[in-house]
Amino acid sequence: MHKLTKACLRWASGFAFGSFPYGRFLAALLVGSLGGWIFMSLRLPLPWMLGSMTACTLAALARAPIVAPSSVRPPMTMVIGVMLGAGFTPQVLENAINWVPTVLGLAGFVLISGAACVIYFRRVAGFDVPTAYFAGMPGGLVEMVMVGEDKGGDSRTIALVHSARILLVVLTLPFLVQLLGGGSLGARPQFGASIFETPWTDEAWLVSTAIIGGLVGYVLRLPARLLLGPMLVSALVHVIGWTRFVPPIEIVNLAQLVLGTTIGCRFAGTAPREILRILVLSLGSTAILLGITLAFATGISRISSYGQVPLLLAYSPGGLAEMSLVALSLGIEVAFVSAHHIIRVFLVMIGAAPLFALVNRR
Repeated sequence: MHKLTKACLRWASGFAFGSFPYGRFLAALLVGSLGGWIFMSLRLPLPWMLGSMTACTLAALARAPIVAPSSVRPPMTMVIGVMLGAGFTPQVLENAINWVPTVLGLAGFVLISGAACVIYFRRVAGFDVPTAYFAGMPGGLVEMVMVGEDKGGDSRTIALVHSARILLVVLTLPFLVQLLGGGSLGARPQFGASIFETPWTDEAWLVSTAIIGGLVGYVLRLPARLLLGPMLVSALVHVIGWTRFVPPIEIVNLAQLVLGTTIGCRFAGTAPREILRILVLSLGSTAILLGITLAFATGISRISSYGQVPLLLAYSPGGLAEMSLVALSLGIEVAFVSAHHIIRVFLVMIGAAPLFALVNRR
């Protein structure tokens, strides 16, 4: 009994002072919430995601005791999958034939942007060939780290570069969208009502499709199963017409807060000098990626039925969930954006290793 009491006291003190992982995550959420509140007060785009991301990145640089445990992201990922699936309607599927030129353009974008970033990391950053190659791929953070390490690359550098890519793209793209006149990304998106204004059946649909979708993802062994499984199930019930629920604003804000916090916490535990070095190097690669993205979005918009801003979100090498949240905030066809991000990651996953074999031989 005495040992149990001592163990409970250690657990409580660890939670309170941040040594327990979930205590440090609570601290990260508080930091992220403060950042979100500041961004919202300044009327900056996507305040709860960008504000929490910025605040947690700065806290990681200051070596604050924050962390995002691996068990935190899956439930939110499932909810985001359901939210993305809600954007699939019969009308969207009827328009899918119009995606042919944009998907072909996406394949060209992956090749050109990947080649440009690999050359940048090889020539400017001075990375070895495997590290430069897999760090320069425009997508697939987890897959590129695993394959890159197997091919002799520095897995830590590859992971940091991809994390910095997502951070910088998500941080800068909303401002670019506003600059191009794509609309306002304020604190209250126009697509969702308050959770207090929606019927309880909407929340029941959200929870049930998330759980069932997660199981489907595991059974089918889908890539990013906790995202794609719920998205497929949610898309199915929306296309069939069983429900038309949309995500409440509070859940969208919570999703933004958790996503921003987890992205910022990816740098926790890394030496500040190393973080700054990777961020500085990634500024160059992000500028290259955004320039190529803008060029492709502008060019493809002239030969397709989609405008520059939807294509910018569909091609941007940020995270699928993050870019889809931007699309939700703008009222842009989420199915179009999310489908192109899935295709981009799929192209990178199946093409990166075979192309590396050719590059390595030369």
